[in-house]
Amino acid sequence: MRIGVLGLQGDFREHLAVMSTLGAEAITVRREAELASIDGLIIPGGESSVMDKLSRTFGLAEPLKAAVASGLPVYGTCAGLIMLADTILDGMAGQQTIGGLDVSVRRNAFGSQRDSFEEDLDVPVLDGGQVHAVFIRAPVVESVGPSATPLGTLRDGRVVAVEQGNLLGTSFHPEMTHDYRFHEYFLAKARARAAG
Repeated sequence: MRIGVLGLQGDFREHLAVMSTLGAEAITVRREAELASIDGLIIPGGESSVMDKLSRTFGLAEPLKAAVASGLPVYGTCAGLIMLADTILDGMAGQQTIGGLDVSVRRNAFGSQRDSFEEDLDVPVLDGGQVHAVFIRAPVVESVGPSATPLGTLRDGRVVAVEQGNLLGTSFHPEMTHDYRFHEYFLAKARARAAG
């Protein structure tokens, strides 16, 4: 499998390393032409408003939207989840998303960097017990539309992992732990589409 990681900003290097560890050919995506050569795409954590501006500056915003609409498997973590959401409730002025996930998200829902935290989550679609999740200036899914499915919630019931067809999103950073089950789950989506 050839998996791209959007390399405009954020912790894309960590996702490249995870994909390589899992046996995929991992490439950095910064140009439209690179989108055509991949079986799946990861949008990493970082700053969603900066990713939005850079994706438009580099002419990637519309090709990314087209790739999502065409069924390319895409996994967004933290800021990547914001980029995939149809609605941002507290975006910066003029902030846009790629969209595709029938969810509304709130940026920095838990506060500043110093309010970062970790929690163990039940994720029934993943075998092997609870997922240890790291939240850093993380978004939260405020509402889930009928097309999307929650995969994991905090103890208070707030949704922090969601999927919809070819799309997967988490509020947290699985690339920062050594538990790569979400990446493997995403790879399975990419394999299924490639087998087609």
